[in-house]
This record gives sequence, C-alpha cells and structure tokens, in this order.
Amino acid sequence: MLCGEWCNVKKLFCVLALLLVLPRAGAVSAQGAVVIDADTGETLFEQNADSRLPMASTTKIMTALVALGEGDLDRVYTVKPEYAAVEGSSMYLKAGETLSLRDTLYGLMLASGNDAAVAIAGECGGMTAFVGKMNAKAAELGLTDTHFDNPNGLPSDTHYTTAHELAKITAAALKDPVFRQIVSTKSCTVSGHALSNHNRLLSMYDGAIGVKTGFTRAAGRCLVSAAERSGRTIIAVTLNDPNDWNDHMEMLDAGFAQYSEVTLHKAGDTIANVRVFGGDTASVPLAAKNTVTAYLLPGEREKLQRVRYGEKICYAPVVKTAQAGSVEYRLGDCVLARDTLVYGGESLLPAEEKGIVEKILERFTN
Repeated sequence: MLCGEWCNVKKLFCVLALLLVLPRAGAVSAQGAVVIDADTGETLFEQNADSRLPMASTTKIMTALVALGEGDLDRVYTVKPEYAAVEGSSMYLKAGETLSLRDTLYGLMLASGNDAAVAIAGECGGMTAFVGKMNAKAAELGLTDTHFDNPNGLPSDTHYTTAHELAKITAAALKDPVFRQIVSTKSCTVSGHALSNHNRLLSMYDGAIGVKTGFTRAAGRCLVSAAERSGRTIIAVTLNDPNDWNDHMEMLDAGFAQYSEVTLHKAGDTIANVRVFGGDTASVPLAAKNTVTAYLLPGEREKLQRVRYGEKICYAPVVKTAQAGSVEYRLGDCVLARDTLVYGGESLLPAEEKGIVEKILERFTN
C-alpha cells in the first residue's frame, strides 16, 4: 500500500472513531447544548446552541464574574431585610447578620442562593446598576444573544442567553482563580452557614471542576459543567435538559475524546542556538531537558507558538547541561506546555585566555 493511501486509511479510522463517541445532533435531550474548549473557544459539539433560551440560576455565573471585579472580597456588610426576603433557593441570610462578599459568593455558587444574588447586587452598586454591569460585561465579551434582568435567574421574558454564549461567560469566569476555587468546592461553612454544592458532577465525573446548576419551570433543568484532563479544560452547557447529569458525562467524554497526545519535543532536542563570546566555539545549542507532550485537537499543532525565554548571547566558559532558560508552547493566550532548557554543548576559553584567568584567580587566592 502506498504511503498516501495508508495516511488516508488512518484518517478514515480516526473519523470513524470520533463518530462512535460524539453525540449526534439531537442525541442529548437538551433544548440547547454545546461543548467548547475553555481556553480556545473551539466548539467541540453543539445542538441548537445559538437559540435564545432562559437559563435559570446559571445566571449566577455572570453575577459572580461581575462581583469578582468589584474590589475587596473580604469587606464585611450587614444583611438588609430585602436581601433575606427573596423567593426560591437560598443560603438563608438573616437580616442584621454580617458577612463578607467572599462568603456570599460561596452561598451564591454552592447553595444557589437567590438571597445571596440580591445581597451581592445590593452591596455592589444596587440592583439596577449591578444588572447594568452584567449586561455591560456581556457586551464586553461580544455576546449579542444574552440579556439579564436580574442577578439570580428568576423568570423574565427578557432574561435569556444561548448555550454557546453561556459557555463563553463560563470560560471568562474560569480565568479567575477565586471563581475556580469557589465552584470546585463540594461543601463548606461560611459565617455560620453550612453550604453544599448542588453540582453532583463534582463527585460523579473524573476531573470535574464546576460550575453551576439551575432550574425554574420556565427554563427547565439547566446545567453548566467544566472538567480538566491532561492540561485541557472543556465546558459543557445544557439548557432545558431533563437528563442533564447523564448528558453532561456523555458530552464531556466525547469532548475529551477529540484530543490526542502529541510529542512537542524530546529530551535532548535542540530548540535553538545561542552565540558565545570569548569561547572556542561561535555558538552552542540549547537543548530540551525533558520530553514534553500536550493534548491537542486536530489542526492545533500547526497553530502552536514556541516561545523561548533566556539570554540571546552568552559568555565563555559555557558548561554543558547548565540551565539556560526555558521554553513555552502557546496556543493563543494559553500556555499548554513548558520545559527547562540546558546548554547542549560546551564552549571553553582559548588556552591563552584561560591562562590569564587562572593567573588572576591565583593572585586573589594566594
């Protein structure tokens, strides 16, 4: 078999393998669904992903994202009566108690507290101004099919998003380490409030790191999940999905199945050459210390940028295997892999210069 024919056969097998694991359009029970790569935004699966739909308490992902940009999370406030008197899911705030904005964010994302959402809005400029900030953030993210009327997701005709745009909101939020820490927490107690995360996938799915559940009669069951494996993070979103837990596990599995391990360089490979001044060679190679791999989607290998950090020139003597900087592999703004660079050769001082150096050293040591 010719080489070109064999390559075509291998490609066909890869396509068939993906077809076996990828959800077919209509295969999940959601009204709208999507899976994306959290770092690149690449769509891995979609089903009616651009239709405007209500999103219930998954709204609170944007509420948290805006609140995290409001400054000191540890500032303490006193709960007002209107914060505590909110219908639906609750962290059970009591009028007159004091707690921090940080603690309230845990109540928002773990217990899905509608009271927490109202308290956050009230303490971050007031309800009207805060909702305005939510819509401004949506515009900043380039979202054209998302609009917020409140910070908690209670039903409203003009409160909507799409599966795709909710995934983009989540990707933006996951860039914040505090958000990541909160949504990956299974349970905690803050300011006397015992909280348990409603997101069962944290215990059901290997690598799950969040993020938010939601339900109203108008929106149905809504779920946003994220998982991390082999250095890659993917986000799954379903809106109005009666079988969301199972659908998400299937969608996440299918998403990760699209990545394959690729060797970026092997230990000892020459990454670059650096000029040497004053040595017996004009340059020395910079070698990779370790073998480095990354999990990539088809077509990503060609998009990777290799960035070297370290001196552009060096001075003799150069010792082989001494550390000489580092190298990163980037996909857009995302760093997928790093490695240490070492000198792959040596460059010694010429004999006469070496003698001069030795004499100087003897003078200072005797």
